[in-house]
Amino acid sequence: MQLTKTLLINGQQVTPEGEAFEVYNPATGNILAQCSSASLAQFEQAVNAAQAAFKPWSQLPHEQRQQYLLQAADLIDEHARELAEILVAEQGKPLSAALKELGGAAAFTRFFAGLHLETKTVLDSPEKRIEIHRKPLGVVASITPWNYPLMILIWHVMPALCAGNTVVCKPSEHTPFSSLRLLAHLGQLLPPGVINILAGKGDIGAAMSDHPLIRKIVFTGSIRTGRAIMKASSATLKRLTLELGGNDAGLVLPGANVDKLVEPIYVTAFKNMGQTCAALKRLYVHESQVEAISRKLGQIADKEVVGDGMNPDTTFGPVQNRMQFEYVKQLLDDIETQGGKVWSGGKALERPGYFIPPTIVSGIRPDSRVVVEEQFGPILPVIGYRDLDWAITQVNSGEEGLGGSVWGEDIDQAIAVAAQFECGSTWVNNHGELHPLAPFGGCKQSGIGCEFGSDALLDYTIPHSLHISPSV
Repeated sequence: MQLTKTLLINGQQVTPEGEAFEVYNPATGNILAQCSSASLAQFEQAVNAAQAAFKPWSQLPHEQRQQYLLQAADLIDEHARELAEILVAEQGKPLSAALKELGGAAAFTRFFAGLHLETKTVLDSPEKRIEIHRKPLGVVASITPWNYPLMILIWHVMPALCAGNTVVCKPSEHTPFSSLRLLAHLGQLLPPGVINILAGKGDIGAAMSDHPLIRKIVFTGSIRTGRAIMKASSATLKRLTLELGGNDAGLVLPGANVDKLVEPIYVTAFKNMGQTCAALKRLYVHESQVEAISRKLGQIADKEVVGDGMNPDTTFGPVQNRMQFEYVKQLLDDIETQGGKVWSGGKALERPGYFIPPTIVSGIRPDSRVVVEEQFGPILPVIGYRDLDWAITQVNSGEEGLGGSVWGEDIDQAIAVAAQFECGSTWVNNHGELHPLAPFGGCKQSGIGCEFGSDALLDYTIPHSLHISPSV
């Protein structure tokens, strides 16, 4: 496994000049390696390189940019095993899940390569023709999180490149190496300056937020950080796409078939060890079925093999970092204090690494921390209800609004209930399933803008209205 520790600036691998920081392997709790930050001078170099590359890249015929993206997808496939092993070492997920992330990254790259910005004629008369063209913004900054480092990097970068923008990336300081390695490969493919990557901490992100040459920031992460980016970006009126996570709720309708729904509910709740923005994080169930659903979910959870992601027997990896590990343990302590009924898991494992087994809990108050706060970890609270309207009100409570789901046999009723959810995406008898054709984004405090589909591509452009009159 080769860890790339150099930056990519203007097509060159560059040694970082900033402060070193430690990256940990969550399966052991030990240092994986040291990584060094870019200096602010190197940040300026990267932005200037992207700015210089913007005009020639944006003026390429779309078909040429499309070919670059298709070659990038092939390159991801070619290096998938290498990148997946780095991903496991720094992020923790099982190798099979890491390989799926790489497969998804290649598939989304090919999807974005197939999108095209069409000129739209909105008026065509003898007196006037009006055409709406879409023009790229310029330099785009991408700030990615630690839960899906490579997949989300692709979601940020590929539509930006397809639209004719150039990009400066900053991966999470918890998971820099897989992104640095991927862009080391892409840097050999793309023209110099089109894509650049800088390792670092908050100072690089802050510099991105107020830099006058950066026209847009796309960020996936916490609400708190998203607010800070929005505030800092206001001076230069940057375009923003902010995907800020959510405390997604699932609602099981009365009389649902428990045997049919427990497996898909479990999978959508504990994907990536619960460390997924659109994971199912709280489940509302009619009180007559709480015990049956909780017991069956617990039986599935008990079959997981918790361990190091490189072990072929492992099906469930660690929490990614110590800070998140300690936070999830606080939630488990709160559950114990309340006397909640734990059907599986419930305690961190007494072993090296940040291991918490999948935990199913019922019998807790609707205002418990584990219900009202986004756990972003391997816990699923099951909350009983008597009145369906009360349950819908609970689903819509809180400041987040990313996703939600309704589960039941009566599809018409499920659709009617789903229409009342205040979130960007709602699923019926599924949860968190993303499709490249469907825009994905949140409402309320879960963010602004969207990813995927033609809407995402348009978010990397500005409309240019061309008014054409006959010669005078």
